Parts: sequence; C-alpha cells; structure tokens
Amino acid sequence: MKKLLSNIKIEIPEGIYLKDPESSTLGKKIIEHSITLLEEIGFEDFTFKKLGKNIGSNESSIYRYFESKHKLLMYLTAWYWGWIEYQLVIETYSISNTKEKLKKAIEVVTKTTEQDNKYSHINEELLYTIIINENSKAYYTKGVDQDNKEGFFMPYKRTVQRIAEIIAAYNPNYNYALSFASSLVEGALHQHFLKLHFKSITNCNSKITPTDFYTDLTFKTLTNAK
Repeated sequence: MKKLLSNIKIEIPEGIYLKDPESSTLGKKIIEHSITLLEEIGFEDFTFKKLGKNIGSNESSIYRYFESKHKLLMYLTAWYWGWIEYQLVIETYSISNTKEKLKKAIEVVTKTTEQDNKYSHINEELLYTIIINENSKAYYTKGVDQDNKEGFFMPYKRTVQRIAEIIAAYNPNYNYALSFASSLVEGALHQHFLKLHFKSITNCNSKITPTDFYTDLTFKTLTNAK
C-alpha cells in the first residue's frame, strides 16, 4: 500500500494556480526553486523577480502559473496538507485498534518531516520548514472567507477532519473532537517553531519531541473525558 504513494498526484484545488505547474518542466522548476528560495529568505522578501533569476526565466513566465506570491504560498501549503492527508490514510488504514490508530495519526501530523524522494521536484524537508514558519500566512488575510468559499483550504480542512474522526472513534463521548484536532495540527507546528526559535518557552528539545508532548496530552485528555 505504501508503494502507491509514489504514484499518487497530490490534488490541488483549482483556482489557486492559473496553469498547473505539474503539467510542464518549467512549472515543476518553479515549485522546486520557490521552496528553496522561500526557505532561504522567507515570504516577506520573496519575489517572482528573485525566483525568475534563480530559475533563469523571465518574471512574466512565473505569472503564467500564479497570479501572486500569495497564491504560490497557498499552492505549497495545499500540497503539503494533501501529502499529509495521504500519509494519514496510508499509515492508519490497516489499524483496527482505535488507540493505536490515534497514536499513529498523532505521529503523522506532529513528527519532523524527512525527505522521502517520492516527488523529485519537491523537497519535503525544506517545505516543512516553510509550513512551520509561513503556513498561517496562507489564510490570515482579508480574503480568507472568499478563498475558503472557493475551496482553497480543503486539503488542510480534510486533514483536520480525518484526525477528528479518529479521535471520535477512540472516545465517542468526547464533545470537542474537531477543536482538539485543529489545535493538535496547529499546536504541533507551533511547538516545532518554539523548538527552533524560542527554546526557553517549550519543553520540546532534542530528546522530547512534539509527538511525545501531544501523545501524552491527547490520551490524558481523552481518557479523563466523560
């Protein structure tokens, strides 16, 4: 089953891009180098002019794929959450024990991402660093409601919903599965951020991982819930 992941195309909601970057060599090059550049200089300093220089192409060629750098960031975040969703499905589909299934789901969404080489033009390890630092910038905008209406955040929302379903299966009496699932997803990113930048206000370090913390928190919370 895991081998199937290498043949799966991560589906991105239409409307985020003008032309599917997966459809051409240039498009894949744009995605590959945008990840490298975003991780290097951050979203604020990132421009299509700088990206064009990196890939040896005109700035105008990038605008044929994305109308703005915000849409490009939305594409990358949508790809990441679609990739995480597939991992959730593949890693948990054969687990019948609800506790073990929940433990595996927590691991999938809280662990440090490693490069898996299944998508040659996407460095998942660098992309995860971007997600830690920039994910919220994809939706903390004035246009978030319209973007949500267009379905641009569906991979992210489906990931949260899948985790909520696993939580509910483990403890059907817990009334806040969706809230807990969304807090788990966002909190894991935040703990990784603190681990990297604000080490004095987190217990996560080289020995204690966000996975350790959220596994402990989740089962203590759900076990004590009526």
